[in-house]
Amino acid sequence: MTQQLWPSPAKLNLFLYITGQRPNGYHDLQTLFQFVDYGDSLSFTVRDDSAIVLTTPTDGVADDENLVIRAARLLQSHAGVSLGAEISLQKRIPMGGGLGGGSSNAATVLIALNTLWNCGYSDTELAQLGIRLGADVPVFVTGHAAFAEGVGEILHPVEPPEKWFLIAHPGVSIPTPVIFGDPELTRNTPKRTVNVLLNTPYANDCEPIARKRFYEVEQLLSWLLEYAPSRLTGTGACVFAEFDTESAARRVLDKAPSWMRGFVAKGVNISPLHRFRETWLRDAGKA
Repeated sequence: MTQQLWPSPAKLNLFLYITGQRPNGYHDLQTLFQFVDYGDSLSFTVRDDSAIVLTTPTDGVADDENLVIRAARLLQSHAGVSLGAEISLQKRIPMGGGLGGGSSNAATVLIALNTLWNCGYSDTELAQLGIRLGADVPVFVTGHAAFAEGVGEILHPVEPPEKWFLIAHPGVSIPTPVIFGDPELTRNTPKRTVNVLLNTPYANDCEPIARKRFYEVEQLLSWLLEYAPSRLTGTGACVFAEFDTESAARRVLDKAPSWMRGFVAKGVNISPLHRFRETWLRDAGKA
C-alpha cells in the first residue's frame, strides 16, 4: 500500500501557571498551548497482518515505553483492528525540551492510523484515548490552540496572536520530575479566567526553577532577553523569544553564539497535522 508522510508539530506553552497540587502528586495547571509550523514527520505503511513495526527505534527506549508503538497498539486494541502498520519517525524536535515531541508523535499516530485503518473515531474520542498516553496528547489530537486546565487535559479553544518564534535549546535535557519535585516551585498561583490571563503579561512558574538548577537555561534566557520577550516552554529545557516578523527572528538567530542551537518557526492556532489530514482526505475523495 502507498506510504503516507504525516506531520507531528511541536508546541509551546505560551504561559504556564501551577495552581495547586493533588493528593496523588499531580499538579493543577493553567497553560496556553500553541502549535508551531515545525516538527517531526511520521510515515505509515499499512500491513495486512497485525504487526506494529517501528523502523526507526529510539536508542535506549524499549518498545513498551515508546509512545509511537504504544499509541498504535492502543488504537489497534481499542478498535479491534486486525491490520498493522510499519512506522518510520523522522525526528527534528529535541527530546526532553518541553516542545511536546513524544506527545505529538503519539497524537499523529492516533490521527493517521484512525484514518488509514478506517476506525471512524472522532477527534474527541481519540483525545479521550490519548489521555491514557500522556496529559499533552489530547491538545495535539484536537488540533487547536487551547487554554488548558486540570493536569492539562481540560481544553478550551482560543485564538492567541500567531507570532514568530526563535526557539532555542540550551543543550541540556530537563526531566520533568526535577522541576515538579523542587521544594521552591510555586504551587499556589491564583486561578484566573482565560480572558484575564490572555490580557496579562505571560510567564511560566517553572522558569525560576529551571534557571536556578540549570546554568545553561539561565545563560540562554539572559542572552535572548536582550532582544525580545523570552520564556521557558513547559518544564524546559527549550526557551523561546517572540517576534512580530520572521525577519526579526532570523536576525537574532544570525547573531546567536556558537553554543546555541535554535530554529525559527511561526506559531499557528490550527495544527499542521489537521491541515494535512484535510488535504489527504480531499485528495483521497473522502472529505
